[in-house]
Amino acid sequence: MISKRIKSLSPYKTETTVAKVRLSSNELSIDFPDYIKEKIAKEVAKIPLNKYPDPHARELKQIISQRIGVNPENIVLGNGSDELIYYLSIAIGEFDRGVFYPVPTFPMYQISAKILGRDPVEVKLDKNFDIDLEESIKAIQEKQPALAYFSYPNNPTGNCFSKEKIEKIYHLNLFCVIDEAYFDYSKKSFMDQAVKKDNMVILRTLSKIGMAGLRVGILIAKEEIAYEINKMRLPFNITYPSQVIAKLLLTEFYDFIQENVQKVIQERDRVYNALLSFKELEVFPSEANFILFKVKSMKACELHKKLIQEGVLIRDMSHILDNALRVSIGKDQENDAFLEALSKVLC
Repeated sequence: MISKRIKSLSPYKTETTVAKVRLSSNELSIDFPDYIKEKIAKEVAKIPLNKYPDPHARELKQIISQRIGVNPENIVLGNGSDELIYYLSIAIGEFDRGVFYPVPTFPMYQISAKILGRDPVEVKLDKNFDIDLEESIKAIQEKQPALAYFSYPNNPTGNCFSKEKIEKIYHLNLFCVIDEAYFDYSKKSFMDQAVKKDNMVILRTLSKIGMAGLRVGILIAKEEIAYEINKMRLPFNITYPSQVIAKLLLTEFYDFIQENVQKVIQERDRVYNALLSFKELEVFPSEANFILFKVKSMKACELHKKLIQEGVLIRDMSHILDNALRVSIGKDQENDAFLEALSKVLC
């Protein structure tokens, strides 16, 4: 018999609509040249597909640790950050204590909590999309959650919350998870604290820097905390191809990836300034690889459909934020196509 907890869940929404230009999933829009694809194919061809991969992904973990600047013992790898969020929601505190997070934010925090029967403790962001500290403290003191998630920068709003506010909540005796999935675009981090504290960890991912298909999430923590979380990790959770390809891209072709990340940062600023010229829109600054905006002249779902008709797919966020849409930053020609389509449907 299926649990009532599961029956009451709403599934995570993904965007699968077919479109010529897809700017809906916050991926790094990158074209790997043939010489990189050929090297990947050559390395993948060596994989003994009938064999299990290294269950600890030791070589990949070593490379990631060098890139991040911590010891391999500070790292736990997951099948995407989603798996690590699930582990943390299981591991931290007892299930009769809730999970805190400001909203709107990444839906997996809520989904993981509800799967386990943990009460979601949600507090709306303030008018600047920052943490409402007064209401957050009130909710935490009243409901006594054990675990807190902070998307940093926040998805879908694109901004980094006030570091001082996060630190004040941290001192309320919660275990804090700082989800830095978009770190490469913000360069802001709690790394110096997370590797020293008993009740803070960081999440990062390779998905936002061109490797979404590999599903490699990264948890960074004090060694003792990483050791405990690693006990829960499912065997062989990082596939053989994922380990091989990620190792290659993070060593021989890392500079190429970072060049493309920097292009996205430049394009983000260009697209943001272009969006400001549309009087029908309210546009919000971003430190991630996407931009959130609200529509004044029509319903967000209507604009979303019109853009699809023009061959451009972005994300309708109106189910969690009134009349809002989110556009991922792509290559310059993709961004131009989006702006051209937007100009057409808004005129």
